[in-house]
Amino acid sequence: MSLLSDRQREDLHKSMLDYLYANNFSAAYSALKADAGTEYTPDPKAKYTGLLEKKWTSVIRLQKKIMDLENRNAALQEELSLSPAKRAASQTDWVPRAPAAHVLTGHRAPVTRVAFHPQYSVVASASEDATVKIWDWETGEFERTLKGHTKAIMDVEFDHKGHLLVTCSSDLFIKIWDSQNEWKNTKTFPGHEHSVSSVRFMPGDQFIVSASRDRTIRVFDIASTHLVRTISGHSEWVRCVVPSDDGKYLASGSKDHTIRIWDPLTGESKLELRGHENDVEVVVFAPIAAYAAIRELSGIPQTDRNKRPGLYIASGARDKTIKLWDTQSGQMLRNLPGHDNWIRALAFHPSGKYLLSASDDKTVRVWELSTGRCMKTVDAHNHFVTTLAWGRQPASGAAAVNGTNGDTAAEPEKLVNVIATGSVDQTIKIWLP
Repeated sequence: MSLLSDRQREDLHKSMLDYLYANNFSAAYSALKADAGTEYTPDPKAKYTGLLEKKWTSVIRLQKKIMDLENRNAALQEELSLSPAKRAASQTDWVPRAPAAHVLTGHRAPVTRVAFHPQYSVVASASEDATVKIWDWETGEFERTLKGHTKAIMDVEFDHKGHLLVTCSSDLFIKIWDSQNEWKNTKTFPGHEHSVSSVRFMPGDQFIVSASRDRTIRVFDIASTHLVRTISGHSEWVRCVVPSDDGKYLASGSKDHTIRIWDPLTGESKLELRGHENDVEVVVFAPIAAYAAIRELSGIPQTDRNKRPGLYIASGARDKTIKLWDTQSGQMLRNLPGHDNWIRALAFHPSGKYLLSASDDKTVRVWELSTGRCMKTVDAHNHFVTTLAWGRQPASGAAAVNGTNGDTAAEPEKLVNVIATGSVDQTIKIWLP
């Protein structure tokens, strides 16, 4: 008894005929056509075109995913022998350890930035080779290359739904790519007069904010691509800019050794933070989950129950130090020395207990926020580590905006633990539990 219906059988015959025709197997094509008694006219737009190859490659991918899942299942079965309490703790407090789960190769120049899709197991990597590459971080498989920039790409980020990807480059342009439409480059923003070093979606995904070597920060309207505001104040190259989770503040770091806090609506500089002795490479706002640990570290009374986003930031610079700051008073709360070279990237742990840092000393370090001590050093790459990102994908697949709902700390075990790092060694590494 055949498992196929007449329609399925006909579809199969037509896709086989298409394959034979496309590969010039004319005798086999004619024989199958005659034997199957199938009417078929080759048409490059027909749904059968390339169908056989597509099915075949998806079968291979499925086989690999099944093998990976079987291996993971075996590892999880082993882990189940741990007590449930220990297992929950190990998940919520997970930090990376060598070796990495996947090493992704394909870029032809240093990797500058990595960004996780907020819903799917997708990671994007930007490189000085002027391309962005899209990967599946669960399997370690390469998916596609995005081409459009003509010089080094300096930053990449997904919007909060994962529908759009934004990139910026030394070619002076910012581009938006549509992940739901074959990753097409749908918008290009001119507007900076020098290399664009950083770009971020503002909360709400209606605006993007960028920082440039032209010493300005600019805000663009995504729908119209119009420049909404130019923010000036730094006296040198602005290396990075990030919005707070509620979008009420911007923090920027510059080659002028300062960090500034801005009001994005007025462009007014609220605060200038001085303390670094070299270029500030990275600034990140602390998630609300980290406030308690930061207050403990700084001796700020825990009676301060303020849960507003944007109260604290961490910065990393070429002076080899990481600093924690209070954005209300402008006070430096703590200096975290330990790296032997430039600090390139910082990421807060979703639990709020740790801060992770990546450096040109080739390591990733894990800092315990409540004590300020470095509790772990991971030898991450064999060259400078240029970027580090924490994947905050909710395990259920439901999109939780990164830290904005304020209560993500209450149920951190629902988040998938994954970290990506990128390096001058041209590789991206995926770190999984």
